[in-house]
Amino acid sequence: MGSILTSVEPMVVINRLGTSFFDMALTQTVYNQSLKATAGDSDRAQALSSRFLLIQSVLSSVAAMLSIIPLSRMADRHGPKVFVVTSQMGSVLGMFMLVIFMYCEVPLEFLYLGSLLHGLSGGGPMFWAGVAALASLSSEQGKRTLKLNIVDFCFGVAGVAGGLLSGYMYQMGPSILLLTAILVSVLALLYTVFALTDLRRSLSESEPLLAESENGKTMDRISVGTLMSAMVLFMLGMVGAENVLQLYVLKPPLSWDSVWAGYGRAATSAMYLSSFVGVLVLFKVLGDTALTLLGIVSNCTGMAIMAFAVESWVYFLGEFYYKTITGDLTGITEIALQ
Repeated sequence: MGSILTSVEPMVVINRLGTSFFDMALTQTVYNQSLKATAGDSDRAQALSSRFLLIQSVLSSVAAMLSIIPLSRMADRHGPKVFVVTSQMGSVLGMFMLVIFMYCEVPLEFLYLGSLLHGLSGGGPMFWAGVAALASLSSEQGKRTLKLNIVDFCFGVAGVAGGLLSGYMYQMGPSILLLTAILVSVLALLYTVFALTDLRRSLSESEPLLAESENGKTMDRISVGTLMSAMVLFMLGMVGAENVLQLYVLKPPLSWDSVWAGYGRAATSAMYLSSFVGVLVLFKVLGDTALTLLGIVSNCTGMAIMAFAVESWVYFLGEFYYKTITGDLTGITEIALQ
């Protein structure tokens, strides 16, 4: 029981619930505010919301890059837990910016401050770097892939639950959803600070972190660089498309309310569940390269179906195609490239 309470999985679950609630509150608030600013024109509102989310994402990413060096130095002295704690602190501060926006007469651009604070604290990249480091340090080398898959599985379960609940909670009131998101995120932060252990396993010479090249002396830097480039390009396409799709479903012809939007978010998070099963079943049969290529093709095909959907069942058919039929090899692609 003690090992469960001090493992990284409960923290990932709690944090994912909080961010799921906040993402729903933020998207709905930004879109509704854009509708007011455009006098109910859904096309202009989508364009305005897309531009806002794009600038917000860029600010957070640039700020996260600026915080890499100082946070890395702190992590070298105090352990990778620093990445997780600082990122969660920035996330909570960003949520409070949305609270101020909802209760005070401030422009929509005020929310950029929350993105900037989140980025300067490390943002999502540093959070997942810390999670991956803690999960790796708490497991043996031969079981690290399975450990990371379990973390992704827990992330998916929490995402599905958060997506389903957030839609109904938003109908109870945006303030209720946002305050719940803050409370859950603070709980995740407290768990990280007081309950999560920072295990440091000393790696022996027989357990190198990276595989060596054929000469046995130097690492295959070309392969590592190629994998990193592929991962960056893949994430650029996937993250950009998902941001657009989140707004596309809110306007005609789909015109989803918060409940249906929650269903869509839950379906997106379900990829981590199917990818976990796919890795266990198909990894030894197909290998990294085949899984990666199949995942990219299925991802592009599913996105194309959803982008031209005019009815909800067609949209979910696209989700079903590249997340269920193919085992959602999008998630497998990320794991294989990592």
